[in-house]
Amino acid sequence: MRVLFFSEIHDPGVGSSVRQTFRVAAALRARGHQAAVLSTVRDPQDAFPTEVEGTPVFRIHSDYNVRWRGWVSLKNPAITRPLDAVLAEWRPDVVHAHLVHTHIGYDALTQARAAGAGVVFTAHDVMVFCYQKLTCFHGGEKHKGMLEDYTARPSKCIPCQRFRFRPGRNQRIREVLERDVHRFTVVSDALGEIIRANGIRVDRTLHNAIEPKEPPASEAVDAFRERFGLTGKRVIAIGGRLHEQKGVGKLLEMLARLAPEFPDVRLLVMGKRAIYDGEFAAQARALGVAEHVVPTDYLSGDDLACAYAATDVFATPSICFDTFGLVNLEAMEHRKPVVATSFGGSKEVIEDGVSGFIANPFDLDSFTERLACLLRDPALRLEMGERGYELMQQRFTIDRLTSECLEEYGAARDSAGSIEMKAT
Repeated sequence: MRVLFFSEIHDPGVGSSVRQTFRVAAALRARGHQAAVLSTVRDPQDAFPTEVEGTPVFRIHSDYNVRWRGWVSLKNPAITRPLDAVLAEWRPDVVHAHLVHTHIGYDALTQARAAGAGVVFTAHDVMVFCYQKLTCFHGGEKHKGMLEDYTARPSKCIPCQRFRFRPGRNQRIREVLERDVHRFTVVSDALGEIIRANGIRVDRTLHNAIEPKEPPASEAVDAFRERFGLTGKRVIAIGGRLHEQKGVGKLLEMLARLAPEFPDVRLLVMGKRAIYDGEFAAQARALGVAEHVVPTDYLSGDDLACAYAATDVFATPSICFDTFGLVNLEAMEHRKPVVATSFGGSKEVIEDGVSGFIANPFDLDSFTERLACLLRDPALRLEMGERGYELMQQRFTIDRLTSECLEEYGAARDSAGSIEMKAT
């Protein structure tokens, strides 16, 4: 089978979902299939085929002011002809679309179906009905995160998006997904529930996965601790995209509550240093916890593995709808307990009270106490970390995900053939 992935990002170091795409591509090749990725670049000089981790990548140029994404993402004229050429050259049996909501665009799904491919779409986020990360559903501090209003409508979206609001956008997306996508999948049941609430068919949940690696050597972890001043400290970590909606500010407030009981606590911030310095350092100083924060800048490879290994408790206190949270799996890979947000799919990954805790980040007392419980009890950390590792191995491996993808590819290809036969 020939599978062409759509992903607007082709650097596995940039995002967990991109790393996962390339690992599934490698697993497909190991099973005797062929796989390639279609991606986009901002610089026209980069618009040529390349190879990433053994997978061919077709790179198409597209660049525009993303304030117009509500319009351009429906049909991006910069993509149309180059995509037709790739489809004609590579002739995929199946197109598996992951990230398309900015540069590749939804019309690319129509092109893929017209080329005769079975089309599988995996929603990693809420962009099929929301213009951004879903942040309005919980009602914020006023409702303590308990509102649960998930449906998009003009009365909510126009005040949020203002001139970016595109009348008819969501209806157009629904039409394309219904007509041109043979199998629509999501990365968590929680995401599927709110996508269905917005009038979109969901066929199946394909939970995210990782490919576990050997743990780093203890000497390397000790050197990492020494390098960042973590030796002899109790370490809470947060990783991934540093943004207010990912709960970084909330975690700083929790740190201020923890520091009096745990003067040796450190918050390891695994993300771009410039973002931390520009958006969160002032808050840390105002809360009096700046000396307890250790920003690392962007980490990858061995450094990232050592960071997880040097962590005692991992936290994902997102106040947006966190669809899955691959960082949770990465922490579990390193046998670390996780305290995760109650918003989104984390509760499908973390067994509350078994491999970590699930808590509402607007309830600072509750979330902080769960962190404190783990900081106080090394035996509990070890027990939960081991249980999380076992769950990751049982439920969230690339091998499992690849098998499920192949089932979806077969169903999509069968549907495409059936539709083609009816058309003729």
